[in-house]
Amino acid sequence: MVRALRALGWTIGGLLGALVLLAAGFFLAAWIGSSIPRNADWVEAETGIPIMVETNGFHTGIVMPIATPVKDWRETFPSAGQPMPGGPMAGGRIPTHVSVGWGDREMYLDVPTWGELKPASALRIATQGGPAVMRVAHYYRPAGGPNHRWVILREEEYARLVAEVEKGLPPVDDPRERISYDGFDPQAQVYDATGHYTLGNTCNQWVGDALAAAGIEMGRWTPLAGGVMKWIPEGGAQP
Repeated sequence: MVRALRALGWTIGGLLGALVLLAAGFFLAAWIGSSIPRNADWVEAETGIPIMVETNGFHTGIVMPIATPVKDWRETFPSAGQPMPGGPMAGGRIPTHVSVGWGDREMYLDVPTWGELKPASALRIATQGGPAVMRVAHYYRPAGGPNHRWVILREEEYARLVAEVEKGLPPVDDPRERISYDGFDPQAQVYDATGHYTLGNTCNQWVGDALAAAGIEMGRWTPLAGGVMKWIPEGGAQP
């Protein structure tokens, strides 16, 4: 019995050690990958279309004006033209901006905080991933800050960003019929998206790829939020 327990202890210890090494390897690879630049010669425009890159420390998102000469997001997301729910600071107002993020369906629909992530769901995400969705939040005149950083794009850069975002949506004959779901955030709607979430292709990698497609300087592999945000300087121009 003692030998069996000792063997079991060594087995469990070995598995835990292997998991720690794998996690350390992932974070090291993420730091290295996010430090290799794409579009290294990019220079921010002095005038143009302001967007925002935001983070909650885990997810990142791209905040864009509802309507510009390049794109009217009400033509893509039916919820973008609807009055916002909520308290007196938001309720009833028509949003001026949308925040777009891509990621795992369960995470965006049912997991508002790390504390509510179930072990089975964490294991599934780590080993298999899952179907992707696009989360679209609605803002009224958002303000900048350390976690909400403005960037000014040229019209052609913004057009490339728009095309990359729309590439993440399944085609529909009529955008007004695009199906959306209620998540944990009353200010957001969740739409079906193309692609499959994995640890190698995360919500933050999607944001990094979209920004890089627009021409913004960005890390090559950005699976973590910090890997995206370190390329977006604080104190950008406030529109």
